Amino acid sequence: MAALGGQRWAADFPDLMPLAGAYLAVDALAGLFMAVAGAVIAAVAVYGIGYATGHGEHGVSSRAGQALLPLFALTLVLVPAAASVTTFLVLWELMAFTSLLLVWAEHRGRAPVRAAGVWYAVMTHLGLVLLLAGLLLLAARAGGETFAALRAGAAGVSPTVRGWVFVLTAAAFTSKAGAVPLHAWLPRAHPEAPSAVSALMSAAMVNLGVYGVVRVGFDLLGGGPAWWWLTILALGGLSAVYGILQAAMASDLKRLLAYSTCENMGLVLVGVGAAGVFAAYGDEPLAAAALAAGLLHVVNHAAFKALLFCAAGSVLRATGERNLDLLGGLRARMPLTAGLFAVAALGAVALPPGNGFISEWLLLQSLIHGLQVPGVAPAVVLPLAVALVSLSAGLAAAVFVKALGVAFFARPRGPQAAGAKESPPLMLAGMGLLAVLCATLALVPGLLADGLGRAVSAAGLPGDGALRGGVLQVRLDNISSLLAPLWVVAALTVALAVATGLPRLYGHRRRRRDARLWDCGGGAPSPRMAYTAMSFAEPLQRVFDDVLAPEQDVDVTPVRESAYLVERVRFQRRVPDRIEHRLYEPVLGALARAGQAARRLAGGSVHLYLGYGFVVLVVLLLVLAVGW
Repeated sequence: MAALGGQRWAADFPDLMPLAGAYLAVDALAGLFMAVAGAVIAAVAVYGIGYATGHGEHGVSSRAGQALLPLFALTLVLVPAAASVTTFLVLWELMAFTSLLLVWAEHRGRAPVRAAGVWYAVMTHLGLVLLLAGLLLLAARAGGETFAALRAGAAGVSPTVRGWVFVLTAAAFTSKAGAVPLHAWLPRAHPEAPSAVSALMSAAMVNLGVYGVVRVGFDLLGGGPAWWWLTILALGGLSAVYGILQAAMASDLKRLLAYSTCENMGLVLVGVGAAGVFAAYGDEPLAAAALAAGLLHVVNHAAFKALLFCAAGSVLRATGERNLDLLGGLRARMPLTAGLFAVAALGAVALPPGNGFISEWLLLQSLIHGLQVPGVAPAVVLPLAVALVSLSAGLAAAVFVKALGVAFFARPRGPQAAGAKESPPLMLAGMGLLAVLCATLALVPGLLADGLGRAVSAAGLPGDGALRGGVLQVRLDNISSLLAPLWVVAALTVALAVATGLPRLYGHRRRRRDARLWDCGGGAPSPRMAYTAMSFAEPLQRVFDDVLAPEQDVDVTPVRESAYLVERVRFQRRVPDRIEHRLYEPVLGALARAGQAARRLAGGSVHLYLGYGFVVLVVLLLVLAVGW
């Protein structure tokens, strides 16, 4: 908070790590991400005490889980404070390793947890390799490994090397943020992790991928050509639409929320990419506004996504089910959880008075006003970005109407939902803290304006005039746009009061008679007649059929005595992750075939192995000789 207020802090510990030492520094940009992580950790810590009770000897209630959670939380706070390549990489890997162990916490109880952990382990360590290569390349060319030395020496690095550094680090950071197509680990790991861990990963850890792109791209490298940021913008737009489409098709509540994280991180990357494009074309005030919008959405997303995962954990703890088709009727049995989920869902759909509305409104304002920036690329890309952001917002509304309606309304579809009970007080208290944070961000977002401006300035853009706020309004300087969230809420409240009050007043003047509803002779509807998650999403699936490429199978089992009589017809329909199907499965298949073929090289002869080593050494010496 002091950093967001304009103060700076730095410290070095030369004896803490061998050779390089450890360097820490906190400016407003680091302070923003530290404050977001700290707020989420504080609320989830309260929630986690109640959640861990009664979860057995494994998982987060085990001694190992309780020891790892504070360490994971500490890394979430310290990663933005790292001020050297070595310190950053050590803290980054410690964050990845502790989160991996927490994802695996419940592996003894559920087989999918092991597979999710393997995917997460592979993807996160491939990202570490890319990050290591990019940062070490920059450090070698800049003449130092501290961030101060990188800033000073980056101007002397050739454009080709700077481009490689950005590509390598951006691939690693966007993978951590869950951006498409490097998102495959996220919808696996986040649902399978304990819900308290899922909240920390989706509301705090993925933010650090955005932090890395901003810190390296804007701060350490000092910005770059437009193609850098057009790539980030394209990845963000693709992630936003593809993520929310997959969320619309999901029947698993936590998987739905995980894909929603892909969507929201995509929106943030759209803001970051647009800021880079505007800066590359010379409009720094507009770049500052776009970056401020993206950073504000980081804050808003952290609040409502942490609350959504905690509410999902509350449902899971009470029912043992994540499948929306087996839930229902929870509003009457878990009214507080249902209300808190609704508060978070309102923020996720980007409609007033939800807290996600203000940041998406600011993002759209910056994109629309960016059309005045001269150049072919902005004229082509920005209208598409506006369309993608608007489409994702509309689809998000359908997604969370589905999640709220199917899980909490109608009648119970299974015995677990019918016997659900409200969560313990500590879990409700933790969710209540997050709900208060959502309400504060929705009603008075202007309180963050000065801190966001300083964070933008710390990234290297003129953030002093990017955003101005107050209790009643948020104003975009350099753009003729103003929004007063409190007045919007007041207007909505008055409209709701009128819409509900007038019919009541009119109805009291007429005689009311109770009568049984006409049911067309069909009798009372059963829970099987209610909408399921898939049936609710079926119209959307038809619209986007070519994108989603659903798979269906009809299995007809005839009677043994006669092929003309049918004993059973089984219909299956699934919507797989098409990118995973087209990209990852062929790669994994090729690696498996290569591994099988490589077995022939292992004949068991020591002489053969020595020959392999000699050939590799000769080839490396030749490469070094030619490259030198």
